[in-house]
Amino acid sequence: MKVILLSVGKTDDQAFTQIIEDYKKRVNFHISFDINVVPDLKNRRNISEKEQKKEEGIMILKSLQSSDHVVLLDDKGKQYSSIEFARFMEKKMNAISKRLVFVIGGPYGFSREIYDRANEKLSLSKLTFTHQMVRVIFAEQLYRAMTILKNEPYHHE
Repeated sequence: MKVILLSVGKTDDQAFTQIIEDYKKRVNFHISFDINVVPDLKNRRNISEKEQKKEEGIMILKSLQSSDHVVLLDDKGKQYSSIEFARFMEKKMNAISKRLVFVIGGPYGFSREIYDRANEKLSLSKLTFTHQMVRVIFAEQLYRAMTILKNEPYHHE
């Protein structure tokens, strides 16, 4: 199985990019993990919120394969502790043979088409984070999950 983090817009801050790349390398020691980016819309300040979500949705759908298991990172999704997320990942690793794709939407969230395509929703927190921070938090939690499953000393209860 391959884990993909698909997000709208690139990470502009070099500090975030460096942290994300560090966790990506760490995760890849345990499981195949890649980060794919759907480009930001051009002239998005002149486009309505609804139109932005629709256009981003089209680009997200083009990035997905029909066999992908899609998990939206969404504030209305299910919340897990780190150990529960590790068990979630363990179940997915045993059940999914191809790609498990976690999706971070644009600034206004997801279009109806993306919600319809998703298999499930996951919330990282009730708090609101910037999209760049979500990438860091997700990558760290994915690494933490892998170390929990391997009984490595990274996670402490």
